[in-house]
Order: sequence, then structure tokens, then C-alpha cells
Amino acid sequence: MLHTLSPNPGSQKKRKRVARGNSAGGGTTAGRGTKGQHSRTGKGRKHGFEGGQVPLLRRQPKMGGFRSPRRILFEIVNLDVLERKLAAGSYDIAALRQARIVRSDHPVKLLAGKALTKKFVLSAHAASKGAKEALEKAGGSLTLVK
Repeated sequence: MLHTLSPNPGSQKKRKRVARGNSAGGGTTAGRGTKGQHSRTGKGRKHGFEGGQVPLLRRQPKMGGFRSPRRILFEIVNLDVLERKLAAGSYDIAALRQARIVRSDHPVKLLAGKALTKKFVLSAHAASKGAKEALEKAGGSLTLVK
């Protein structure tokens, strides 16, 4: 029966209650040794304390960088990815999203990679100079969308 169950003998040991007098076996220094920072009550140091050395957080440069709140985060599409994954043809941003080349809602920017051999007619929000040249050299064109 459940009410007759008990733990195995020796499996549960009572903890030693320190600082309850010398007769209890843990009096005087209560297992803390003699003197010093670790023997005191309220011991412990602040997080990041390095023994009096100037802490790492205070040694770091104080001024953060600057990131413009008006920056535009583009999703980058390399032309060599289009070359590998798509057949020659006309593609807008929705078609690139459907082909799983564009995955976010960020504006799309085309970047040149290796030489382009297929003819693509593309529309994107932005493109590098090299990407425009590569598209035109392969016989394709680029339309910039706002």
C-alpha cells in the first residue's frame, strides 16, 4: 500500500546545521575558515568585480556606434542565384518571392556576381552598377520600382 512506503535506509541524510554551537560540531567559524572576505557575513562581491582592477565594463569604449534611423534594409539578390535557379524570362518581385528567392518584405536590391548568360527582364527596388551592366550585356533589362 502507498501509505506503507518509506525511503531506503541511508538514502536520506539530514543536513549539518552549522553555526549552532561547538557541541553541535559546526560552531566557532561555522566551516568558513578563519578571517578574510569569505568568512564575513554578507560576503560575496558585485557581479563583474575583478579584485579592485578596473572592470571590463569600465574599460570598454564609451561611445556606441551610429545607425541611421532612416536606413533602408534591402534584401540582397545576387544575379548568379537567378542564373542557377531560374530560366530566362521576365520576373517581378512577386515572381521572385514565389520562386523563394526573395523571402522577406524588405525592398529588393540586385547585386552582380559572376557573368550572366541568360536574358532576364527584372524589376527591383535597387541594383548595383555592375548588376545593371551585367543584365544589359546579357540582353536583358532592369526596371526600378518605387
